[in-house]
Amino acid sequence: MSVPPTAEPTLWELQRSLSQLREDQRDSIAGLREDLRGDLQSLALRLEQSVTKDVYVSDQRLMAQRLDVVERDLATERRAREDAESAAAASRRWLIGAFVAPVVVALLQLWLLAQGRHP
Repeated sequence: MSVPPTAEPTLWELQRSLSQLREDQRDSIAGLREDLRGDLQSLALRLEQSVTKDVYVSDQRLMAQRLDVVERDLATERRAREDAESAAAASRRWLIGAFVAPVVVALLQLWLLAQGRHP
């Protein structure tokens, strides 16, 4: 059955069309709200994981201070090791001078005595 082109829709058909339009819009808006909630939740998670610039700068400053302390301690340890090595070398020289020199002098005297010369 064809409807003549001049036929006007009835009030009931208009009501039904408007109701259907409202339901479609309501469903679309509800879908948009759900999408928006999901997006906001993911954004909130990302924001919780991010660090503010002030916190980052203070963390970098603290790290630089710690690095300075470690470098200073390392330099102190290096100087202490060098001082210990030089002290050990001085001790070895003293040990050689204190014990080996008298032995050499005694051996020299024994050799001279064996030669028949008296000092």
